[in-house]
Amino acid sequence: QVQLVESGGGLVQPGGSLRLSCTASGIIFEDGTEDWYRQAPGKQRELVATISRFGTTNYGLFVKGRFTMSRDNAKNTVYLQMNSLKPEDTAVYTCHAKFSRPPPVREYWGQGIQVTVSS
Repeated sequence: QVQLVESGGGLVQPGGSLRLSCTASGIIFEDGTEDWYRQAPGKQRELVATISRFGTTNYGLFVKGRFTMSRDNAKNTVYLQMNSLKPEDTAVYTCHAKFSRPPPVREYWGQGIQVTVSS
């Protein structure tokens, strides 16, 4: 059974930092592409960051150098280091993994974790 388990969320003051983790079981992260999405109340889900099989990362425009996504293949875990957090970063953050080879495409989601940025 495939599971993606997020951790590291919580309450942080504006300007603070958090590191989210997503650990997988039943799949091997380095064989696919992983993403972090977020969804704030009343807003659409948006892509925060992506890491490819080759370790290439891409970020949403709103990140503006504040977040860093990484992967530890030995731990089968991806991370999202979030610095200089703003109240508008408040959302549920969810880990996602996609595997295209071999077909068919398989996608998996974590349960989501709350990040609240507030003073």
